[in-house]
Amino acid sequence: MTREEAWALLSKYNQDHFHLQHALTVEAVMRWYANDLGYGEEADFWANVGLLHDLDFEQYPDQHCVKCQELMQQAGVDEATIHAVASHGWGICVDIAPEKEMEKVLFAADEVTGLIWAAALMRPSKSVEDMELKSLKKKFKDKKFAAGCSRDVITKGAENLGWELDKLLEKTLQAMRECESEIAAKMEQLGA
Repeated sequence: MTREEAWALLSKYNQDHFHLQHALTVEAVMRWYANDLGYGEEADFWANVGLLHDLDFEQYPDQHCVKCQELMQQAGVDEATIHAVASHGWGICVDIAPEKEMEKVLFAADEVTGLIWAAALMRPSKSVEDMELKSLKKKFKDKKFAAGCSRDVITKGAENLGWELDKLLEKTLQAMRECESEIAAKMEQLGA
């Protein structure tokens, strides 16, 4: 699946600014992780999975990670992508466990990106560029802040990767710092 095909499929079911920005964020973060963890030859695959991970969420929130499997099968998407996308809902809305390292990264990083963006919006700069791990950890500990970002999923994600929580937070923050201008440029192209 090309990036253009993945984008066409995503935009068929998603038009909301927030959902598109989140998809672009997770796409960029997954590409960064692929390169950082030594899977550079699979970076396009990792990125496409990140782009499509919430394919069904805007129109079918009650069937999240279930409906996307059907939508992707209808579009002729390969089984590896379907499994990877669905596995990020493990223990939340599906019983499909993340098996490969890429799937474990998606499971962990998805929630973290939401927490980081929410924290960035509270900063005078509205950016992750000047955010430090200490500040992010403080937001993580405040259960009322960005309450929709599950701390349990983030913690479980770090554990599944065999990482300390700080490592997951720091690496994802670094990824978002390096990708922020790229995401902003893509959103600008969309007129958002």
